[in-house]
Amino acid sequence: MKVWTIKDVEYRFHEAAVTAHRLPPARVAGYVTMWPEIARQSWEGYADELTVLRIPATPAAIDRLAETTQWLLWLEEHQRHLIWARARYVPWRAICEAYGCSRVTAWRRWRHALSLIVVQLNGQPPRIAGETAASRNVAQAVAASDAGS
Repeated sequence: MKVWTIKDVEYRFHEAAVTAHRLPPARVAGYVTMWPEIARQSWEGYADELTVLRIPATPAAIDRLAETTQWLLWLEEHQRHLIWARARYVPWRAICEAYGCSRVTAWRRWRHALSLIVVQLNGQPPRIAGETAASRNVAQAVAASDAGS
């Protein structure tokens, strides 16, 4: 079983955002014309037509996109928007203006949302550096208070 980290989840959301951008645009079926295509001359150079080249998404990337978007169901709506905005590299300034908070607060909320996903994926809270020393201090304090009673 893979142990997920916040960096892994962050990368996975960025990959999902890139894959979503590579998908073909959703269009409503419009009118169909039976006229033939216009035969252009080489000197016209197609200067008036806008062509967008997109590298298509691979099937494996689409599967990971579907899995990653399912993770968003574990979060509240504002957390979903925050995570997706950062996955698309929306600047912190724009995020702060949208949420009405400072950059540090927005970063903390984003980090907290990622950690909630990590907890759901791993099934346990992430380890904090120095957790063993802190838990030893708590255990010693509890033992000392029990001995003093």
